[in-house]
Amino acid sequence: MSIHHHLDAATVMRYASGDLDAAFTIVVASHLAMCDECRRAVRLAEAMGGQCLDDAPAPALSDGAFARLSHAIDADGARDRPAAPADQGIRETLRSDVPLPLRRLVGDTFDDVRWRTIVPGVQRHRIELADTNSSLYMLKIGRGRKMPEHGHGGSEMTLVMRGSYSDVLGRYQAGDIADLDEHVEHQPVVDSDEPCICLVATEEPTRFKGVVSRLMQPFVRI
Repeated sequence: MSIHHHLDAATVMRYASGDLDAAFTIVVASHLAMCDECRRAVRLAEAMGGQCLDDAPAPALSDGAFARLSHAIDADGARDRPAAPADQGIRETLRSDVPLPLRRLVGDTFDDVRWRTIVPGVQRHRIELADTNSSLYMLKIGRGRKMPEHGHGGSEMTLVMRGSYSDVLGRYQAGDIADLDEHVEHQPVVDSDEPCICLVATEEPTRFKGVVSRLMQPFVRI
């Protein structure tokens, strides 16, 4: 898989430090399942964070802290399931076109997804998450379809999982991720021979530019 669009460096650092909310974490993790380069970047960021912790002064521990920690580890270990073989995740990935971090939410194949048509040629599947103020959903956009020109009220992250689209920023194919902020305006056009399936996380609702598109916003809810 040839991937040309990667995570922003700030996103890599936030993911490595656990600072992303649930919706964006799932998109990033799904991209990492597809992108060797960004996996290496995250490992480097985690190593840097670990080194910073090693160099920081150690806080004083209260009496009995080690005993309490040991007890908690033993109790948690008793509930653990047997470890899966090291190559199990690889075998499962080869059998499915859905990234492993997303599979527990939508199923093993895109055929399992319950799509809802929002306008002709565009289908959506909303993924409900707890403990997040952001939105997470999938879009399935038909061949040759053009999305309305729009901007964003906050961060938006779009991972292409099948097909491709083009906009002012370039061409995005399977595995590519658009890591955008509120300053970007674009109009994606599907240019693949098959529908384009994307995973999208947004902080705020999309800001459509056209009058008709703005009027439809409460109904399409993207």
